[in-house]
Amino acid sequence: MSDELTPGREAPDFSLPSDTGETLSLKSFKGKQVVLYFYPKDDTPGCTQEACDFRDAMASLLKTGAVVLGVSLDGEESHRKFRAKHHLPFSLLSDRDASVSRTYGVYKEKNLYGKKHWGIERSTFVIDRAGVMKGMFRKVKVDAHVADVLAVLKKK
Repeated sequence: MSDELTPGREAPDFSLPSDTGETLSLKSFKGKQVVLYFYPKDDTPGCTQEACDFRDAMASLLKTGAVVLGVSLDGEESHRKFRAKHHLPFSLLSDRDASVSRTYGVYKEKNLYGKKHWGIERSTFVIDRAGVMKGMFRKVKVDAHVADVLAVLKKK
């Protein structure tokens, strides 16, 4: 399915539980730009920096009409703690079975210190007001990533 994910194509809809206890779907954000970012794990160094970078850029992100949604395999309680600890002003979604991560092609076999395991490859998708892919970032490096996302959001 990930082969179909290219700019100009409709973004796959999803429904996932959030840290607030509600279930959120992509279609519920029609009319807004969506920054859908997938990250490996709550409260780890790179993921914390990425989340805090989005938090710190929230005023600029809101000016583009965007909402930010973070997705990982962590559960809602882990998300609640992570969000509260770092004062994150956006929802975190739990993809416990990796179904949405698979659909977006970000659930990958990884190799850490010679041990193979499956997890999320840090990736961000920018989706326009009509639900169409506007930009994609794979194998994200956290530094300056939010500036790159903002540049895509500001494009007409």
